[in-house]
Amino acid sequence: MTSRRQWLALAIVSVLLLGGAVAYGATAYARYQARSAAPSDVRTTNALTTTSEPHIVFRNTAQGQGYGKVATVPVEAPSAARALTDQACDRVYATGEVLSCLRIQRGVPTTFRASVFDRAGAEVESWPLPGIPSRTRMSQDGSLVATTSFVTGHSYATTGFSTETVVSQIGGESFGNLEDFALWIDGEHLTAADRNIWGVTFAADDNTFYATAASGGRTWLVNGNLAERTLTAITNNAECPSLSPDGSRVAYKKNSGTPDNPHWGIAVLNLTTEEEVVLPEVKNVDDQVEWLDDSTLLYGLAREGAVGDSDVWSIASDGATEPSLFIEHAWSPSVVTK
Repeated sequence: MTSRRQWLALAIVSVLLLGGAVAYGATAYARYQARSAAPSDVRTTNALTTTSEPHIVFRNTAQGQGYGKVATVPVEAPSAARALTDQACDRVYATGEVLSCLRIQRGVPTTFRASVFDRAGAEVESWPLPGIPSRTRMSQDGSLVATTSFVTGHSYATTGFSTETVVSQIGGESFGNLEDFALWIDGEHLTAADRNIWGVTFAADDNTFYATAASGGRTWLVNGNLAERTLTAITNNAECPSLSPDGSRVAYKKNSGTPDNPHWGIAVLNLTTEEEVVLPEVKNVDDQVEWLDDSTLLYGLAREGAVGDSDVWSIASDGATEPSLFIEHAWSPSVVTK
């Protein structure tokens, strides 16, 4: 029989494995009202956010009236005044045509929701989420959206936490929970009840995707096929992948610590040569990285001493340079080039 101490140890490992996003989301929203009442700490503009020029869409975390709102800056001028929208999101991801927004709706009871908006800011569709928002990604043409949420109540989740990741067609059918896809690890069909899937990134063909699979305290980078409903492991110790614009490499979080004391850095895998490069970021990265271009990665880091605030950093994908600050007071970046 499992002792109470063993259950507690399992609980701690599972929460750490999921990257601490629950704590981040909860603390950020606990201070939302206080932060949003003050004047803005960053320069803002009323310029239209529907520009056709390359731009970065992100969640504004600067204290002030725009805290938590979706914002944009030009790719060529990330420190410029940011254009703010009226939409507040926990997680955001955008293409040239549509935007995915995951949010916590505070109330009695608190609920969770996903919405898709068009370029003009009109809601295209919306649906409830089963738990706290964690990740979202869209395909390049904006036809597919993936959402990951933390959920409670699964019989195998000794901590009370697990994830649910769903891929859907915008305005069309849902492919359902990715846990229902056949998961293959080293040629073996893994059917363990504790498997979790999260952190989707799409290829250009609107069928292939990459994601994280986890079971038994281990994680794998998996190649997914929507038509065949399969997930096939490529390598282990990889979380929250992001496919490069040219489709040749995948960047992801890599744990250099232990399951009960993790430290996530960033690694890049060449899908052809299988060569992996670990990048020189020493801070703990709890984010799904985004490609600025084929040679540069963006990712969020919590700002030390400022609960609920964060910054977006950049780093060369070949590991040749040290990380540098890219956008202050920002989170959940996505790069829109078309």
